[in-house]
Amino acid sequence: MSQPFDLQLEEAGELSEEERLMLIRLLAASVITEEQAKEVLAIHARHRSSLLSILLALRYINPRQYAEHLAELTETVYASQAVDSEEFQCDEEFIRRFQPSELVRFLFRPIQHVDDLVVTLAVDPRDPGIKACIQRVVPTADVVVLAVTEYDITRLVDRVFRATLIHDAINGLREERPDLSASQVFTPEQLIVLGTLLVGLAAGLTWAFWPTLRVLLLLVNLFYVASILYKLAIGVAAGGEAKPMVAAAPESLDPADLPVYSILVPVYKEPEVVPTLLQALARLDYPPEKLDVLILLEEGDKETIAEAKAAHPPSFFRFIYVPASKPQTKPKACNYGLNFCRGEYVTIYDAEDIPEPDQLKAAVSAFRNGPKHLVCVQAALNYFNHRENYLTRMFTLEYSYWFDYMLPGLDALRLPIPLGGTSNHFLLSRLRRLGGWDPFNVTEDADLGIRATCEGYTVGVIRSTTFEEANRAGKNWIRQRSRWIKGYMQTWLVHNRTPLRLLKDIGLRRWLSYQFFIGGTCFTFLANPILWLFYIFSVVAHPAWTARLMGGRAVLLTLFCLIVGNLVGIYQGLIAVFRRKLFHLAPFALTSPLYWWMHSIASYMALWQLVTKPFYWEKTVHGLTSVDAHKVLKPGGVLGT
Repeated sequence: MSQPFDLQLEEAGELSEEERLMLIRLLAASVITEEQAKEVLAIHARHRSSLLSILLALRYINPRQYAEHLAELTETVYASQAVDSEEFQCDEEFIRRFQPSELVRFLFRPIQHVDDLVVTLAVDPRDPGIKACIQRVVPTADVVVLAVTEYDITRLVDRVFRATLIHDAINGLREERPDLSASQVFTPEQLIVLGTLLVGLAAGLTWAFWPTLRVLLLLVNLFYVASILYKLAIGVAAGGEAKPMVAAAPESLDPADLPVYSILVPVYKEPEVVPTLLQALARLDYPPEKLDVLILLEEGDKETIAEAKAAHPPSFFRFIYVPASKPQTKPKACNYGLNFCRGEYVTIYDAEDIPEPDQLKAAVSAFRNGPKHLVCVQAALNYFNHRENYLTRMFTLEYSYWFDYMLPGLDALRLPIPLGGTSNHFLLSRLRRLGGWDPFNVTEDADLGIRATCEGYTVGVIRSTTFEEANRAGKNWIRQRSRWIKGYMQTWLVHNRTPLRLLKDIGLRRWLSYQFFIGGTCFTFLANPILWLFYIFSVVAHPAWTARLMGGRAVLLTLFCLIVGNLVGIYQGLIAVFRRKLFHLAPFALTSPLYWWMHSIASYMALWQLVTKPFYWEKTVHGLTSVDAHKVLKPGGVLGT
């Protein structure tokens, strides 16, 4: 005969005394049912999560109800309804003696300091971490704690530290490491070098026109084909069945050992993707009470804010309102959001992302089994609307090769990995030591991957995929791609301010990889139309002067480089289909030369913007697809074909 439930609860060893009494209280007040209490106990036994986080994740209680009952149980005062009243006028100078990240971690905020008495608001009045934090500032303090909700803490921390946090989000890297900030496009030294090269070129063309032109054409062709062959070699290094450097075994993890995991989701003028976002995060195979999802909303984006609120997300979602400021970029918003993260790890998802369900577990496993100095693991990106039109097919081929071959190849060879813009998983403490993202770099994660390598950290790759909406509209694609290439140009310029120091820091092999991978990508896109136009003009017009360029062999050299380059591009598209079994896309790989021309258009737009508006963030419009992602993706997260 089984025990009555109230007796089981009295003897429940998994709960703390306070949590056990709280559960009994909630049952007695009919806030929750006996069945719900049993479910809470079962989850607590498996996950070792706090009672509050479980109740809120299951939506059995709201934060206000819990805080009211906790105040009565602990004989404190429930203060949420009074935090804006006159009696809670706070000493902001005193509060600023604390670290915002510490206040968010322990979910408390001091209000007043009178003699040795500190009045504090907290979600858990009995958390010993609160008193320890306060006594580091006021060693002999007695602490009076009043019960509030997590919403109150986040809102009050934001209000007091708002100016400081947004300043640091924008200027932190620029002030601490100006040499690594893209806020200055060209340094004086770079302008001197560029000017010297241009003067030298002009002098050469003036006094030795044909020899200078021959050398210039030869160098352009050689660097063009070398950059392309280098990327081919990297893809080959990945191997057909190569395993990523960072092994991940998510199935081996005990849910009780999983940490709190923060997820930053920057959203700007994207109300249409909010439902997709909620569905995607609901699919994650991770204890919901251990998730800390921060939706980063620009405070002036009223439509998206209204849509997000109307969706009534679970309690582990928090809305963080990023103050209006320039530059208005995704990395600035993420830097601001980092101050409110409570997790041991943090990742970035775009609003339209659909990660595979076990991705967070795979990342945790990778960190626990990875190299000592691992700072980040990158998951692959791919597209759920790959059948929609020509652009989405080519986008899928490109990304399949990039994430299934290129990045694993860099990983296998221990070379710097330029991160993608989403699904990067970081150890939060190390990300903060790196200074977060550069808000002036419009391809912020590529820069961060290189910066992490320069600081001695390791970046790895895990075999997990996040599915996104491929850009299906031509102008939208050009805008998006021009921003990415402009960011690569910024990154190349930043880390070549002191190229010899970079060479010393990362070694010759990594230095050359950086030059070919980052600089070479921009160069090949810019050079491609020039070489094509030179070849076509030479064949069609037969100008006499081509005979003076390498005895007429210049045209053959250009043709050879174009053939090699475009055959490599076609080959990369063809092999990209195998790992994901997207064989129906293989014929489209034959049109890769046309797709390269689109990159060239975007590259010249990027070069123009690098000079005229370097920090302008070309907004990519999402939600254009007619494909329902959740119908295309199989239950396990695999893309249907």
